[in-house]
Amino acid sequence: MSEEGLQAQRERAIHLLRRGRSVSEVAQALGRSERWVRKWRRRFEEEGWEGLKSRSRRPHRLARQLPDEVRQAILEARSELEAEAARGEGLKFIGSPAIRTRLKEKGITPLPSRRTIERVLQQAGMTRPRQPSKAQEPDYPRLRPDYPHTLVQVDIYPRYLQGGQPVACFNGLDVVSRHPVCQAYPRRRSQEAADFLRHLWATLGVPRYTQVDNEACFSGGFTHPCVLGRVVRLALMAGTELVFSPPRHPRSQGAVERFHRTYARHVWEDTLLADIPQVNERATRFVQRYIRRPHPQLDERTPQQVHESRPARPLPAHFPDPAEPLPERLPLYAGRVHFIRRVDEEGRVNVLNHAWAVPGAAVGQGVWVTLTLTPQGAYLEVFDAPPDVPQRHRLVRHPFPVKEPIRPWPQASPRKGSSLTTVLAQFGNRLRAPIAAWLSARSLGGSPAC
Repeated sequence: MSEEGLQAQRERAIHLLRRGRSVSEVAQALGRSERWVRKWRRRFEEEGWEGLKSRSRRPHRLARQLPDEVRQAILEARSELEAEAARGEGLKFIGSPAIRTRLKEKGITPLPSRRTIERVLQQAGMTRPRQPSKAQEPDYPRLRPDYPHTLVQVDIYPRYLQGGQPVACFNGLDVVSRHPVCQAYPRRRSQEAADFLRHLWATLGVPRYTQVDNEACFSGGFTHPCVLGRVVRLALMAGTELVFSPPRHPRSQGAVERFHRTYARHVWEDTLLADIPQVNERATRFVQRYIRRPHPQLDERTPQQVHESRPARPLPAHFPDPAEPLPERLPLYAGRVHFIRRVDEEGRVNVLNHAWAVPGAAVGQGVWVTLTLTPQGAYLEVFDAPPDVPQRHRLVRHPFPVKEPIRPWPQASPRKGSSLTTVLAQFGNRLRAPIAAWLSARSLGGSPAC
């Protein structure tokens, strides 16, 4: 195959992976091995599109072209950062970004790239080899959205200001349209998480699913069993179905994880930010440029064009005004909450700080857990696949204890300025879940499991 053909095949592999295809599916479609697909995925993640080009097999000697004084400055900076981290001083970062910042502060020129710094550290034996995974990673079920306003992933990107103050950068991304929302806060508590989600839904519209990780600010903590926290209640009130990713598995939020790198490159790199307003100002300018630029994965359309190609669902009329403070206690509304989990050695899954038995499931199997709340009661179900799979099997169902009333959704009513199309879309979407939940609740019974 010609070099042009090889390049096109590698790019095709990346396109399919970004569309949500698995490594095995891409390998089968292209007639390649899974090892080949992983190799070029890794090159792309590290170097972007340039990494897909063929390389000479001759030994690379680029590191020797680096001035010796710069190489020595790299090693000295790493040593200084390690000592500061051991003393509990500084930012406690010792990787290539922190080293590059330290070199910039010292006025070192030429300023080496992060890859050059990593290469110098590796040659000097100052890096720590990655530990291989002890267990095979389970094949977790995941959503495969085809349209905007279906799935928005939310994650926190921790950074530090010039004076060392920590910053929690909340980033949200519509997986299909690639439309981001970015907002920085001084902390990562449930209050900041709720404030960001209100800002996110008011900006992008209310998606069908909002995916988050298992941090305490989203989940409600790790102590009390079966407690529905502030963010869960807020999502139910907004009408979006919250999805909790598998614990310690950032690849489940791959879209927003990859966006973090783009965000960091345009907001944080090559600058020293003094305060949070300055961070948000730079982030706002970046987002406005980003959504108006043609995206290579969107057939050269912009994220704004794709996001606006379908009507957004606004916040419901009973939802608190995003500009006003939230009440201390939020009511509990009917709806669904999802958890992507792994079956442990005892045949159980941990959801909301309680272990739920899953009879018949294989140890290590990835499963989809759904908590359904209705005015008549609540129950938890475990499935072998996500809701967008036409044929899936329910593995078990448990009653879920709720000690307070669950409010039904009020009749859909428009906010001022809502179009008829948007209101009808909102009303139709909200009918499906309550009807299905009511039919399932008729067979609800048994004693609480917690």
